[in-house]
Amino acid sequence: MSTPLHPWNLAPKEAIALQTQLAKRLVLSDRIDPVRYIAGVDIGFEDQGATTRAAVVVLQWIPSSAPNFSVVEQVVHREPTRMAYIPGLLSFREIPAALGAFAKLSTKPELVMVDGQGIAHPRRLGVAAHLGLWLELPTIGIAKSRLTGTHAEVGEERGDWEPLYAGTEIIGAVLRSRARVKPVYVSPGHRLTLETSLKWVMRCLGRTKLPEPTRLADRLASRRDQKRRSLDKR
Repeated sequence: MSTPLHPWNLAPKEAIALQTQLAKRLVLSDRIDPVRYIAGVDIGFEDQGATTRAAVVVLQWIPSSAPNFSVVEQVVHREPTRMAYIPGLLSFREIPAALGAFAKLSTKPELVMVDGQGIAHPRRLGVAAHLGLWLELPTIGIAKSRLTGTHAEVGEERGDWEPLYAGTEIIGAVLRSRARVKPVYVSPGHRLTLETSLKWVMRCLGRTKLPEPTRLADRLASRRDQKRRSLDKR
């Protein structure tokens, strides 16, 4: 992990100002090494929000085989939540636990897919973008819902997509990742173009609407949750 970008104990006004500054440091061109390992990240909350949980699954990308993935490592990290929920500042609430999870990995990915927004954010610094700056890695945000922006109606077939606009600026894509199923919202986080982000999301799709890295991270988090709840009942 790189040198820390900033402290986490910020007041909301300070965090908003910092988002604007950090967004200027994002690289939205392709600066990605040949991909061998892809990490999927899912971040959530437990204990009525008092605990932040980050699940990370690392998959080996094997383009010449089917399926194209092999899970090589997975971790779940929990720590006390550092910031209350404030719309637009979710990355300050989520990323500390994600960094804790990445610190436990022995495999360094070349690409990171995050369940959340990249630059499709009011100040262009969603969780995937913010995490990319901390990790100094290419990141993609794949969200299940729209945070900001407008778009045209998306076609019903797998692979159909429409640009997501903030005014005249394209900040992401609304992708039909599975035919006749609600679309996902894809946006680059750091060191990737939108075009390359879409290509990798499509490459990583299995039978569900989510790309395999984030789907497996979500499943890992859910499995650990079920195990924890079971233990709590004893």
